[in-house]
Amino acid sequence: MNQLRVAIVCDLVEEGWPSMDLVAEMLLDHLGREHSDVIVAKMICPPMRRRFTRHRNSEGKRFNADRFINRFWDYPHFARRLLSEFDLFHVIDHSYGQLVHELPSERTVITCHDLDTFQCLLDPAHEPRSIFFRKMMNRSLSGFRRAARVTCDSVATRTQLLARDLVPAERAVVVPNGVHPSCSPDPHPTADAQAAKMLGPGSNEQIDLLHVGSTIPRKRIDVLLKVFSGVRDVLPSARLLHVGGAFTAEQSEILTELRLHESVLVLPKVGRDILASLYRRAALVLLPSEREGFGLPIVEAMACGTPVVASDLDVLREVGGSAATYCPVGEVAAWSQSVTEMLRLRCTDERQWDKLRTAGITQAAKFTWSEYASRMVNIYKSLATAGGSH
Repeated sequence: MNQLRVAIVCDLVEEGWPSMDLVAEMLLDHLGREHSDVIVAKMICPPMRRRFTRHRNSEGKRFNADRFINRFWDYPHFARRLLSEFDLFHVIDHSYGQLVHELPSERTVITCHDLDTFQCLLDPAHEPRSIFFRKMMNRSLSGFRRAARVTCDSVATRTQLLARDLVPAERAVVVPNGVHPSCSPDPHPTADAQAAKMLGPGSNEQIDLLHVGSTIPRKRIDVLLKVFSGVRDVLPSARLLHVGGAFTAEQSEILTELRLHESVLVLPKVGRDILASLYRRAALVLLPSEREGFGLPIVEAMACGTPVVASDLDVLREVGGSAATYCPVGEVAAWSQSVTEMLRLRCTDERQWDKLRTAGITQAAKFTWSEYASRMVNIYKSLATAGGSH
C-alpha cells in the first residue's frame, strides 16, 4: 500500500477550542513521527473570513454570526476544493459534521466527543433553540451520520450514539484520547516559576483546588462555587483556581453572593507546560460536570500526580477508574464533605495520599496519543482497503 494522504480537518482557529486543537495537534504529531511510512497527514483549516467583526478576540452576536457563516458557507466551499488532494478526510470535531456533505463520505472519518451539539434536536424540551439554529444543527447532524466511521472518545459516548440510533454499531469505534507529554509529576523549572508568578506571592502556603474547563452550563460552575464555599467554611486557607474562560454573569452573581471574590482566581488561557504546572501545584482537581464526553482534565491531573474528585458519571468512571473519587452530580453537601475529607487526608496520612497519587499516575498511563494515532491508522487503512484506494 502506498502512503495514504490524510486531511486532518480542524476547527476554525479563531473559535478557540483548546481540546479540539489538542486532538488535531497530537494526532498530526504522532502520525508524522510514528506512521510516516504509511500516512502523509496535513492539517487543513481556512482562516476565518470576518464580515461582522474586526478583532481577533471579538465576542457576542457579531462574532457568532461570523462563526456560523464560516462554518456553513466558507468552510464547505474551502473543503470542496481539496477533494483531489487527499485520499481520506478526518473531521476532528463532530460539530463540523456539515463538512461531510462536501466530502466523499465513504472516505471520511469524524470524531464524536459528546452529543452536546445536537441536544437541541435530541432533547428540544430541555434545550430550546431557535428554528434557524436547529436547522443548522440538523445540517451538521445529517452530515455527521454520513461519515464512513465515527470514532468516539469513550465507550459511554458510543453507547449514547447507538441508543439514539444515530449511526450503525459497525461504523462507531471507540478511540480514547491521550495525555499530553507535558503532564508529568516531574517538575518543570521554567513553567513552575511562571505559574508561581501568575498565582502571586504566598501561593505555596495556600491549599489550591483547581478546575479546568469552560464555563458552559453542563460544567456546573454553580456547583463548583458552592462546594468551594463549603470547603472554605472548614478550611479558610483554601483557594479555587479556574482555567478555561471568564465566568458568566450568573456565575459571577453566585461568586458575589458567597463572598468568594478574594479566594477565587480566574486565570487566562495558559500554555500546556504552565497548565501542567498548575495541575502539579493543586491539592485536588475538581470536575463537577453533569455531562462529559471524556473528561480530559481527569487523566491530565492524574498524570501530574494530583488526585481528582469528579461527578459520578459513567464516562468519568470509565476514564478515572478506581483512582478518582466520585460524588453525585449536583449534590453540594456530598461534594463539600468529600473534598474536605480528602484535604484532611492530605495533611494527616502521607502514605495513603501517596497511594492515591500513584494510583492516578498508573491510571493516566493507560491513555496515550501514540495509541490514539495507531488506532486511527488502522481505521484509515480499513477505509482505504474497503474503498479500493491504493
